[in-house]
Amino acid sequence: MSEPLIYELSRPGRSACFLPDSDVPAADLPEEWVRSDEPLLPEVSEVDLTRHYVRLSHLNYGVDSGFYPLGSCTMKYNPKVNEEAARLPGFAHTHPYQPEATVQGNLELMYALQQMLQALSGFAAVSLQPAAGAHGEFAGILVMRAYHLDRGDSGRNRILIPDSAHGTNPASTTMSGFDVVQLKSDARGNVDLDDLRAHLDEHVVGMMLTNPNTLGLFDEHLQEVARLVHEAGGLMYGDGANFNALMGIAKPAELGFDVMHFNLHKTFSTPHGGGGPGAGPIGATAELARFLPGPLVELCTDCEGDGCRCGEDEDECDEPHEHFRLVWPESSIGRMKAFYGNFGILVRAYTYIRMLGAQGLRESSESAVLNANYLQARLKQVYPLPYDRSCMHEFVLEGRIEGAPDIRALDISKRLMDYGMHPPTNYFPLIVHEALMIEPTETESKETLDSFADALLKIAEEARTEPDLLHEAPHTTPVGRLDEVRAAREPRLRWTPGA
Repeated sequence: MSEPLIYELSRPGRSACFLPDSDVPAADLPEEWVRSDEPLLPEVSEVDLTRHYVRLSHLNYGVDSGFYPLGSCTMKYNPKVNEEAARLPGFAHTHPYQPEATVQGNLELMYALQQMLQALSGFAAVSLQPAAGAHGEFAGILVMRAYHLDRGDSGRNRILIPDSAHGTNPASTTMSGFDVVQLKSDARGNVDLDDLRAHLDEHVVGMMLTNPNTLGLFDEHLQEVARLVHEAGGLMYGDGANFNALMGIAKPAELGFDVMHFNLHKTFSTPHGGGGPGAGPIGATAELARFLPGPLVELCTDCEGDGCRCGEDEDECDEPHEHFRLVWPESSIGRMKAFYGNFGILVRAYTYIRMLGAQGLRESSESAVLNANYLQARLKQVYPLPYDRSCMHEFVLEGRIEGAPDIRALDISKRLMDYGMHPPTNYFPLIVHEALMIEPTETESKETLDSFADALLKIAEEARTEPDLLHEAPHTTPVGRLDEVRAAREPRLRWTPGA
């Protein structure tokens, strides 16, 4: 029997709170602001209200309650120390309009984070402005456009994107006013070099490449790809969504990339999903650094020139000293977001990096790769592996089971929910039939990985003996299988009493 809804518990006269008497003079509201009828709100006691929201929280699935093997999203466990740091009063209670002299600690953290991301990536400069991964992509392409226009090269209007790319890549390209040219993958999951050569000409702005790609594979031709694009006058954009496989091991700038975004909310452990929050800083080589979005944070050791920003009167500040200030790159594409960007996310990422240190970050990547290869080895004997190579931090199987021809990836994922686990990403990348994209991350134990593998192997047995069990799954969740096509076409986004 289901729990009653909050409106069904409503009884006239009950209340979950009591407001104190007003301690200021009453004032009449303008007539147009006054409601003509009472708001339709439930009247319930405090205990009923508390139980209602606690029950709702138990219906939600999150990384704190279970395994979250979403491929390409890096839904890793978020250490609670990150949250503690973000809630420190000096960070949480500052206001973006405050003078720079009063937020020196905030600016110092941002400056240090810029330096950390530069060290990890090899880029000459980093801007913390963009608010998410796709936002960083958009900013990066605008930087590429500014670079070409600055050189008087206005005839470039096409960006090359592999068929294994994230879906945001073509969207960001189109938003920037450029045309998308899709490149094929070869039999081993790399960029097809012959197809690449066929599309390189004087109209190419550059290439967007996810490495490792969405198949979870490190492109074996990466340096050759970069050489060919650069020889054609183009630039290499790195989609940093999969940087969790590389941090502390390889630097994208040294691999041939000119600009790249970082998903702080993926790689550096910030809670995300459901539309946010996020942060997508971008790094660039020395040649492109002057086009980065601003402002950036600079460490200044000399007050002379444009005036002191340390809080002292300029006449009284006659000693050179360190302080931090916001500066603009010489030919910046402008501001991508209000104020300093998503500052709370920057605090969390900074804390994560400082807690792990250089060696810890490398070990995180190594563990993520090890976990993915372990799962791949356990599952590939039952679920087809289209590109049978050692993977990086994620891998893609086909959701097809021998002896169960009418079972699809969606059936497998829905049944996995009955085992208390979140399904992996389905039907992406598009170049894999019935794709199941799995990313265990570095935070999961061998016991968790074995439970996940055991569940998928058990589901394969069920598919052969009881296929309807999968077709009708899930069976144990608060909501059964939905008509997803109808839900997309006829969304009902709110509950209406009596409907």
